[in-house]
Amino acid sequence: MSPTAPSEVPSEIEGETAAGPRAPMSYSAGTYRPHVATLPSLPEAHRTIPFRSGASWFRKVLAFAGPGYLVAVGYMDPGNWATDIQGGSKFGYTLLSVIVVSSLMAMFLQALSAKLGIATGRDLAQACRDHYSRRTSLVLWVLCEIAIAACDLAEVLGSAVALKLLFGLPLLAGVLITAFDVLIVLALQGRGFRLIEAFVVTLIATIAACFAYEMFFAQPLWREAAQGILPHAEIFRNREMLYIAIGILGATVMPHNLYLHSSIVQTRAFGISVGDRREAFRYAVFDSTLALSFALFVNAAILILGAAAFHTRGLHNVAEISDAYKLLSPVLGVSLASTVFACALLASGQNSTLTGTLAGQIVMEGFLNIRLKPWVRRLITRALAITPAVLVIGIAGEGKVTSLIVLSQVILSFQLPFAIIPLIQFTGDRAKMGTLANSPAIKVIAWGVAAIILFFNAELLWFIFRG
Repeated sequence: MSPTAPSEVPSEIEGETAAGPRAPMSYSAGTYRPHVATLPSLPEAHRTIPFRSGASWFRKVLAFAGPGYLVAVGYMDPGNWATDIQGGSKFGYTLLSVIVVSSLMAMFLQALSAKLGIATGRDLAQACRDHYSRRTSLVLWVLCEIAIAACDLAEVLGSAVALKLLFGLPLLAGVLITAFDVLIVLALQGRGFRLIEAFVVTLIATIAACFAYEMFFAQPLWREAAQGILPHAEIFRNREMLYIAIGILGATVMPHNLYLHSSIVQTRAFGISVGDRREAFRYAVFDSTLALSFALFVNAAILILGAAAFHTRGLHNVAEISDAYKLLSPVLGVSLASTVFACALLASGQNSTLTGTLAGQIVMEGFLNIRLKPWVRRLITRALAITPAVLVIGIAGEGKVTSLIVLSQVILSFQLPFAIIPLIQFTGDRAKMGTLANSPAIKVIAWGVAAIILFFNAELLWFIFRG
């Protein structure tokens, strides 16, 4: 399918010339034109999965099922474990409201990300490079790489902790072993994008089953948990509670996932007319909302487990994942509780590895317009995460691991505005999005979400610098 063929120009821009050095390499919803012709996002998987407009509703749902689950993986990675367990053990069910609000914001922002990819045929990184100056694009790229490194750091440490808990491996050895899990990504991607999605869904189901098992024996106080869904003003007054809340926000709404989602929705070969793209957007939103609902369940289950197993029993300082592992079996009186917990942690770390490396590839290729071999890109991403992990373990010792994971999630939260603001700006621009541009109501909600995130970050900075 030639990207510059006249038959592929949407009806909104018929009559315009798509030829020449500035022609888009993929369809466009409006008058949006990239500065430089480039390959589509993730070219090895671009439009490789068929989506037939005339198929039944169920077949369409199945055709679009997948990208949302790859995105959802990032919302239940080991970084969430550290912040949720710490929040639950220390403050009970109070911070459950932060998880719910963060998840709702995540669903909304991921829908905007999918819309950008479907409407313009560009991922968020490519759109930033097209729109901003080279200097601004480079700054955004560096900030996004920091966010990916912070996320990958949590995944590396989480997997290493799980290997230590299950097999007794030294933490440093576990960190080094995770350097080779990039081979899993390479093997799966070489066999088709659907296999990656199936592998991810299997691991998500494993994590969910593990926490359903833990919740059954923990016997939470459901009335108090329901009250925790309502926001509490104390979150803004208590510096420590706010710090963990920002960590939960950073662990739940992840900046690199916005880049990832805008790319992987383009693996579906939907039609290019306005009606076809509207239909594709509906199914993409259904897929991501359903997947992120599973992530909400897992995150809430982790915090509720921390509150039910530890806080209600007077154990208010369970801040380390390893401490939670050691205490679960004796506290719950179930011998397998700790082992199941560690298995879920390992599945979470390995799952997040897949999406983190894909996001790293999308961001580097999109911002810099360079193409590296997949194994080179994944080794770079993994090295950026392993280096600080090795240094911290070697210098500060294994006792600082969970603190480092929580800090990585706070770093992610501070990177959020630099992904969210361009996303809202682009999806509200009719010149880029055509008739798929955000309505005035959606714009108000989107900027409101951005304002909430900026407010939380400003509050945390105020508490930190005030001492």
